[in-house]
This record gives sequence, structure tokens and C-alpha cells, in this order.
Amino acid sequence: MKPDIDMTMVHDGKRWLARNGTIEASGSTLEELDENLKALIISNDKYKHATSVTVFMGFDYSTIPTWIRQYHTHYFNRYVTFDL
Repeated sequence: MKPDIDMTMVHDGKRWLARNGTIEASGSTLEELDENLKALIISNDKYKHATSVTVFMGFDYSTIPTWIRQYHTHYFNRYVTFDL
């Protein structure tokens, strides 16, 4: 599946953050992150004629200390499709 938007996702200890060069969204839960991201996409003129948008959020593993990266399966990448 080819996404319409590629983003990097991290957790700062309190919030989930998803960003790329033009869009940045956050939320205390993944559900809240998705809601905020969808609102930003809807308000973006680039997607005003789209009926749906698929977003890939790749977890930024560089935020995890090297010694614990062997347990990276606790973190994940996400595909989310928003119906606009």
C-alpha cells in the first residue's frame, strides 16, 4: 500500500507526535493523534478534493537508546486511512 503522506512518529513521554516537513500533529492517545491529524489534513488545501487519505507513520527508532533497540517489537509503524 502506497501512502499519500509519509510521517515520522515518536512518543515524548506524554504525547504521540507525528510529523513530516509540512504537517505536525500530536495527541495523548493514538486516537487523539488520529483525530488531530485528520483535522489538519482536512484543513490542508492539498487534499481538499480527496475522498480519502492514507498516512504512514513510521516510528523513529533513533529515539530509543541503542542498548534497548533489541526490544523494538514493542514499538510499531502504522498505516491509517482517513475518509474525508
